[in-house]
Amino acid sequence: MEDNSSSSSVVSGVTQASFLQRTLERLSSTQSLKLKTEEAAPVAVIALQRYLSEQTKGQQLDSYSYDVTVTDGVWRAKCFLHPSLNHLVHSNSLKTGSEISITQCSFVYNERRLGHGYICIEQLRCAAKRSAVLARVNTVSSLPILVKQGMERSVVLQSDVPLQVSRKHYLSLWNNDDPEGDIWISGSPSADTVLDVSKVTLLSSLDSSFKNTWKPLPLLVKIIHKSRLRYYGKFGLKIDYPYQAYFEVADQSGTMSLVLWNELCPEFYQRLNVGTVLYLQNYTLKQSYSNRSRPQMDHHRMKTFNSVEICLNPRNPASVITVVSPKSILPQWGLPDISYQFTARSELEKLANNSACDIIGLVTFVGRVERVKGKGKGPEKYWTYRWVHAVDGTSDHPFILELFSTSQAEIFSHICPMTYLVCTQMRVCHVEGSLPYLTSSCETETFITGYHKGQPYVNDPRVKSFIQWTKTLKDNVVLQKTAVGGYYRYPRPPAMFTQSMADAQVPLVAAADLKRELETLQYREHKKLAIQGQIAAVQYMETPEPQGLKDKEVPSASTDVCDQTVTYPSHSSTTKQTFVESLTSHCTDSSSESRRKRRIQISKTTQSSLNCGNIPAKRNAGRKNTNEGEEQAEEESNFAFEEVQQVGLSLQAENPNPDSNDLSWESSSWVRQQQEVSEHLCKGGLWQDSICRRFTLDEKNVLLQWSNLQPTRWTPLRTADALSPVLCPGFYHVTILGINKQIAVDAMYIPVVSSSEPQAVGLPQDPHGNTMLSCLSSGFLCPLSNTANNSEETLPRPEEILATASELEDTHVVCILDLCHLGGDKVEVMISKVYRLTEVSLD
Repeated sequence: MEDNSSSSSVVSGVTQASFLQRTLERLSSTQSLKLKTEEAAPVAVIALQRYLSEQTKGQQLDSYSYDVTVTDGVWRAKCFLHPSLNHLVHSNSLKTGSEISITQCSFVYNERRLGHGYICIEQLRCAAKRSAVLARVNTVSSLPILVKQGMERSVVLQSDVPLQVSRKHYLSLWNNDDPEGDIWISGSPSADTVLDVSKVTLLSSLDSSFKNTWKPLPLLVKIIHKSRLRYYGKFGLKIDYPYQAYFEVADQSGTMSLVLWNELCPEFYQRLNVGTVLYLQNYTLKQSYSNRSRPQMDHHRMKTFNSVEICLNPRNPASVITVVSPKSILPQWGLPDISYQFTARSELEKLANNSACDIIGLVTFVGRVERVKGKGKGPEKYWTYRWVHAVDGTSDHPFILELFSTSQAEIFSHICPMTYLVCTQMRVCHVEGSLPYLTSSCETETFITGYHKGQPYVNDPRVKSFIQWTKTLKDNVVLQKTAVGGYYRYPRPPAMFTQSMADAQVPLVAAADLKRELETLQYREHKKLAIQGQIAAVQYMETPEPQGLKDKEVPSASTDVCDQTVTYPSHSSTTKQTFVESLTSHCTDSSSESRRKRRIQISKTTQSSLNCGNIPAKRNAGRKNTNEGEEQAEEESNFAFEEVQQVGLSLQAENPNPDSNDLSWESSSWVRQQQEVSEHLCKGGLWQDSICRRFTLDEKNVLLQWSNLQPTRWTPLRTADALSPVLCPGFYHVTILGINKQIAVDAMYIPVVSSSEPQAVGLPQDPHGNTMLSCLSSGFLCPLSNTANNSEETLPRPEEILATASELEDTHVVCILDLCHLGGDKVEVMISKVYRLTEVSLD
């Protein structure tokens, strides 16, 4: 970090042009500063960091606080975000790489510490356009840090630690499991120290002597399993680094659990890996905690000591941990080899439910990263996860993997098609009537291409066999079967809906509660809900041929979001009044091709923009000059994917006959009922993020950014052009009326039409009559086309399906809805399944 004196020399002669410096000078003479529109120069957000809030008297606004680092191109300043603005982070409206205008701020002195204070941002405006400020920034570290005069020696202001001095470290922005910040030490080499192994004790001796008076002798053990980090911070806890991590260690006598506590986690967690040998001194023993997850270790064929566990503490006593260099390990120590239980895809159905296995496969599909709220008391926490398909050549079906974050953030965010993926300690989940899938456990570790070197499994026979199989593949053939992102759900809801299922996994909510669920969703949070009622209207939306991105205008409207609340406008219109963002949507070419086989001839008609009431009119702005767009593309960094997400052109609906209702259906009573509903919940139509797209090596970096979560730090990485447009299939816009006919909600339904789509894997394909209700119930059009076998099956036309919609008239149904917050004002509402009353059980 640069000190203030050096910073001053860096910007000598241009400091008067700095908005941040002028603002800091003005704050010296006033407690709170309100800036007029012409005074509020734009600044760019280059870091957004989260930590547990300080405990305050009275009402706690939020469990977590945020430090936001901004730059005006001359200085950078770390500011505290007022808690009333935290909702902007929760919705990803305030994000790194974006541009904001600070309209009100204050300077806060720490009353308990000399020489410490910071700018508090109290009101701001978020701009939809990409930041012009960042186009002038090559490296963030080259920007001097703005510090108030007299505070230049403050270590906190110059370090990667929170502005609230009672907190010593940052948390990962979107979960609590991943290491975050400079305090986490990784990759440091092991010391070639001379060890006295003459007095080491065995794990079997610890188990037998736990209740007796004993003096801890050194241990020499090898790590055979590693768990993800656990953060247990909460208000009132007087521990600076409340972390815990479990390891399973072994010697010649057996295996035992080892626990790494508190500040030893930042120092050692990323240095301790499976296969690492440790020489331990000054450890303690305690009775094992019974209610925790444990790896399945039968394949090691070693005795397991579960009654006690080894504790490594930073103090009282301070444990001494020596990581032994691999070249110093001697065979006479008798440490066991690392063993695995790799399972081929063809063997998966034979494994018992919840049994553990290791897998290796070639990734063909990677879903977007989503979040789900964890249960329990204390500060709220979220788990991050994504779905992945991987093949190993032993079956026509891929591994279906539900991968939660494993405290390996770098690997988790770089999983992409065409990479070799290894997952350990995955748990088998059998699905009635469908394919089994694997979900990660607390002890799961993942590795991708670029991280396999030196791992103990590289010499496993199953791994070598897989590598030999991959040498028979052709990249261009495999690439045709890859996909990234989009709406994806597995497993499909069961054939029967039961009240017990609703209580456990899919809560049956009142229509009024659905509004609250939508309002409380946070960025990329997923919820699955059930609602009962009737389907009031259905419309098929046909997508026109998309145009190139460079012909489109990126929205530039700035919205004052300081007092913004999530609102769901009441609509007096029919389901035809919807906003659909994705003119340049994402889908696989094979999926598009199969849809074209419908041979639907849509005549050219006058196109009408179908806008949802809460979408700004500026989204329908005209096109920019093509050359200007190309110049701006050169300035882009990691906003290339953002341009795709925010192209705000509404989808144009084409109807073959303006006087025909072939592509829509309404209940006979809907015209009257829509005048009586108290609220019509709608957050747009089909978003770009809801459609998966083909993976290409040229677009790899952009696709990774698009499918991952918003990063905590902006980096000026140059990327390729924005995501290229592809033809998007049509979809069904469905209006569901609550059982008491007071609230309606719009949801999207995209039927699976091709066996090559990711959603088709494991989909029960019982034949059905292709009625509107049977399609909504099954999730696919029958039969699925098979592009691999050049199947010429002609799928039913949308007008043929909608001709059967009259059976929906006054039909009581239960709808399974998938909700996902896609950032900003975008909320995805998708129909997963529709149950008839005959498919509902009250047991």
